Amino acid sequence: MYSMLMQRKNLKYLLPIVGMAVIIYGFNKYNSEKDKEAVIFALVRDALTNVHLQPKEMNDELSTEIFDAYIESLDYNKLFFTLGEVKALEEYRYDLDNAFYSANTAFFEKSYTAIIKGIKRSKEIYTRLLTESFDYQEDDQLFSDAEERPFSADISALENSWEKHLKWRILNRIYEKETAQKEDAETDPEVVIKDFITLEKEARQKELELQEEWYEDLMDITRIEWFGMYMNAYCETFDPHTNYLAPQQNENFELSMTGQFEGIGAQLKQEGDYIGIERIIAGSACWRQGDLEAGDRIIAVAQGDEEPVDVIGYKVREAIKLIRGKKGSEVRLTVKKKDGSRQIIPIIRDVVEIESTFARSAILDGKSYKKKEGQFVLTKELKTKTGYIKLPKFYVNFYDKDNRNAADDIKNEIIKLKKEGVDGIILDLRNNGGGSLQAAVDIAGLFTGYGPQVQVKSFQNGTRSKNNKNYPVTWDGPLVVLINNYSASASEIVGAALQDRGRALIVGPSKSTFGKGTVQNMFDLDRAVNGALRNLKPLGAVKITTEKFYRISGGTTQLQGVVPDISLPGAYDLIEIGEKKYDHALPVDFIEKATYAENENWTKSFKKAIKASEKRVAQDSVYQKSMEYAQWIKAGEDNAFIPLDYPSFTSFQDSIKEEGKRFKNLYKLKDSTGVVPLPDHLVMFQTDSVQQDIYTKWYKTLSKDAILREGIEIIHSLK
Repeated sequence: MYSMLMQRKNLKYLLPIVGMAVIIYGFNKYNSEKDKEAVIFALVRDALTNVHLQPKEMNDELSTEIFDAYIESLDYNKLFFTLGEVKALEEYRYDLDNAFYSANTAFFEKSYTAIIKGIKRSKEIYTRLLTESFDYQEDDQLFSDAEERPFSADISALENSWEKHLKWRILNRIYEKETAQKEDAETDPEVVIKDFITLEKEARQKELELQEEWYEDLMDITRIEWFGMYMNAYCETFDPHTNYLAPQQNENFELSMTGQFEGIGAQLKQEGDYIGIERIIAGSACWRQGDLEAGDRIIAVAQGDEEPVDVIGYKVREAIKLIRGKKGSEVRLTVKKKDGSRQIIPIIRDVVEIESTFARSAILDGKSYKKKEGQFVLTKELKTKTGYIKLPKFYVNFYDKDNRNAADDIKNEIIKLKKEGVDGIILDLRNNGGGSLQAAVDIAGLFTGYGPQVQVKSFQNGTRSKNNKNYPVTWDGPLVVLINNYSASASEIVGAALQDRGRALIVGPSKSTFGKGTVQNMFDLDRAVNGALRNLKPLGAVKITTEKFYRISGGTTQLQGVVPDISLPGAYDLIEIGEKKYDHALPVDFIEKATYAENENWTKSFKKAIKASEKRVAQDSVYQKSMEYAQWIKAGEDNAFIPLDYPSFTSFQDSIKEEGKRFKNLYKLKDSTGVVPLPDHLVMFQTDSVQQDIYTKWYKTLSKDAILREGIEIIHSLK
């Protein structure tokens, strides 16, 4: 959850920083790179020590953590530095705390020279190695987790590391091509099947192209961006959400905060040699298509029916150039799913459909249907009419009170559903990463009434309650809130408030929500300098954790998240997901309980519904299979090595593919739940065919959602 960018009230926190910069640099004219870096260092340091919620005293222990984190960020795959070169930098291991207080950039200068030297050397190594075929029968293996790989003892060992790295990438590419041509041959007898020798040669040529592009990308990284990595080694020892953003990164961040996205609408991130899907933008083209998921990795991009371009080894900014395109054109992404299976996903490019990011609702009639001989046959009927509300994010407009906000929209959807006589409401916050704090407080108030919904502790104001003062109770009937691992921040505030007040049953296929109980403020460093230092702009910005949220019960969502009252077996139950995965995440602590009234009217009904759900889930093959899936994914995470001989590699990949088939569409129902459009939707469909198409696809998704089916059953138990 973020506060508004560069609010004027934030400037007062930068006053000590401005003073320090002037003291250090006086009023002379400075404009060199080194001057700029030293000023940024001083500004970041003073921001961290004066503004962060829980500032730290720098010492030798933190110094060594900063050193290790920075070296890892420079050479995560252990392909640029030898052990001896890392040891040459070790003289600074216990001195980075002193550098922090003096804004001394000597270590950065030495490390920058070293990494550029290592990158340039890598070009000669990979170019030479890729001129000839490797031995693909040799019994060898590679650490699956780059973090576990040791630095190479010398240049000879470094070349061996490069050989393993390249061999793995080529084997991966050969396997993907072999798989694709076999699948194509099943439907097209004209497909020419290439032999291993041909595929290997093509794979090496492609790899050389990609390495050249990768090298150029690395050499394009500006010195200030490298310095940003150094600053972030300091920032992230305070907490994982505190970061320095170099000028270009800051510009990109501001752009993302406007809510205007182009292309397919997925937020991408670098994951070693892969482009990973960090999150799906609600309302976007890929959100509507439905197959692309957070955690997927893109391995190839094709323009419609054209030949796919292999993007393993691409940087995010290069992949974006291929993925973006004219509205209405098709892009086909070949992705690796989280379970290791391969899927081609066609997406029609579009601008983000803003309307689709807003709250929307439907009626679930409690009936189940199965298609038989072209006809839908009723297979089950619950005498329950359930209202369903999907909230993709907690939106609010800070600048125009007349614009839409999430709380007003949720209130309006509830009123519509009440008019249709629903017996209960399901509020779906799955994959909702948060947004406006005020919207979260007001939405919780729609179900609880006036009073405290969350507590906030900040470095300047201490602890205070955030109360709903704007909305009376709009719905007092049965209520279920759906969550998952990726429900975060504002979603956790709503879930926790309703749970603490005994107002709703929290249900989800996870052990807990994400566990992010902090808020960040953005500080524009350009606003902190004037006079002689003005020549050094742009300086970037620093995003700092300034507040922490607490439940009204006195607990916290930080690390712990919100634990569902009914925890359905989830595919990722046995692996670590969320805030607790991050190093230096702020700890769990507790404060005094706020004054509020708990609703005891639902206690007996909740206990009954929980027991009934546990009984259903224990007998449901979907959830039994989900537990198997979780165990399989955990076993895959525990694989420490990747085989590098082709027979073993193929067998390894085939086993992943075959197992993946067992769990395909795990939470997709075999039958369908009845979904009924609201009257105002039907009116809209008469004049807006685009919205009709969007909603029809959405209704189809709802009708096949196994988690939603369980929510309907729970509402039936509560009514």
